[in-house]
Amino acid sequence: MGKITIIGLGPGDFGLITLDTWDKITSTDKLILRTAVHPTVAELDKRNVAYTACDEFYEKCASFDEVYDAIADKLITEAKNGSNVVYAVPGSPLVAEKTVVIIREKAKQAGIELDILPGMSFMEVLYQRLNIDPIDGLTILDAADLDALPSDDMPSALVVTQVYNQHVASDTKLTLMEHYPEDFPITFIRNLSLTDEEIRQIPLYELDRQEHIDHLTSLYIGKVPQREQTFDLSPLEDVIKTLRSPGGCPWDIVQTHKSLRRNLIEEVYEVIEAIDLEDKDLLCEELGDLLMQVVFHARMAEEAGLFSMQDVIDGITEKLIRRHPHVFGDINVKDADEVLTNWEAIKRAEKKDRKSVLDGVPKDFPALMAAYKLQHKAAKVGFDWPDVDPVWDKLREEVEELEEATVDAAPERVEEELGDVLFTIVNLARFLKIDPEIALTAANRKFKRRFSYIENKVKEKQQKWEQLSLLDLDDLWQEAKMLEEDA
Repeated sequence: MGKITIIGLGPGDFGLITLDTWDKITSTDKLILRTAVHPTVAELDKRNVAYTACDEFYEKCASFDEVYDAIADKLITEAKNGSNVVYAVPGSPLVAEKTVVIIREKAKQAGIELDILPGMSFMEVLYQRLNIDPIDGLTILDAADLDALPSDDMPSALVVTQVYNQHVASDTKLTLMEHYPEDFPITFIRNLSLTDEEIRQIPLYELDRQEHIDHLTSLYIGKVPQREQTFDLSPLEDVIKTLRSPGGCPWDIVQTHKSLRRNLIEEVYEVIEAIDLEDKDLLCEELGDLLMQVVFHARMAEEAGLFSMQDVIDGITEKLIRRHPHVFGDINVKDADEVLTNWEAIKRAEKKDRKSVLDGVPKDFPALMAAYKLQHKAAKVGFDWPDVDPVWDKLREEVEELEEATVDAAPERVEEELGDVLFTIVNLARFLKIDPEIALTAANRKFKRRFSYIENKVKEKQQKWEQLSLLDLDDLWQEAKMLEEDA
């Protein structure tokens, strides 16, 4: 049984092959080249070196994997027949040479002796030309193996070898654009170390538009600069997609935009509560719940072909830039009040379909929030009290009318007058720069705390509610109040 020796023909210039390699070339009667399409081969011809090449397999086989497998089988057969084969590959046998990997495995299985000589690859020339050091991190992949790229950001710079032709370049571009921006700068490399060497930077999207792409074409792609802060919505999007998919969660699958309205409102109020409690862990959790609602609605919209999560992000980003010309443009502002004035002017220009000053208040707003918003919109066009004093007078007037209505008026009239009182209280809150919805929410929370104190005291004393008078309960209420004030 014969032996297989694998050598490298260097990156292209004949002077870059090693003396050991040249000795093997000139001392064998069985020199097999992976391909004769390599600059060094012309020098072999000048020196009358006899060889056979495997280029026929590139024409016969349907894929590169089949080509490499066929070449390996040919070498194994030659060795089994007793030949001492010297197999020569472009560059170095130990750098990005797939046939060597296959031959090593098949030789081991067949019990054939294998010797692989180190050689100079195009990478050594590349390091020098681009002034890079691989110790800083470098991934080297054949263009046919780009599916090995990590699913997240590339952790290092990347070299793509053997971009054989326009078709391979096009496939390579499309794959790389899944990991890099389409205009990301890449280095186009061709005929490295030869007299017509090409090294130039191009945007990624222009890769397959280059002329003279051939077997000596490679790419260098620098490491993507890391942003100071990054986050990724895809894990949450993937979970929502799975929950909504056939075989997912039955509850999630049947939800619609309308069925989730209350959930969305509840999550907003839970975020507000976490803010009021100044609980950072709870706030983080509740913001996550709120974000889940946003992603859920975006997913349902994408399923219906309406818009995607990316459209949501792009839309709000563009709106923020448009409405902050004092930051992203050349507008100057004096203070926050002028910022709001500009914001409203831009907003009016964008919302030309609104016919009334009061348009734009969602019909499903909680009543207090709607009242606040309506009054705020009316105030922008001058329909407002000059200061807070008339508001106090108006509140007293509305309370008196409510008292009068409770004496002998119909329930509808009482309801109307109570509504007027509440509307005026919202007006008062606006002048006091208090959000009435938040104020009432805080009052509800305070009532719940104090009533829970009373409830616990009743349980501690093993009393029954009916045994306690209103004065007894009020005493407990005052205790709860004093404890909060002392805390």
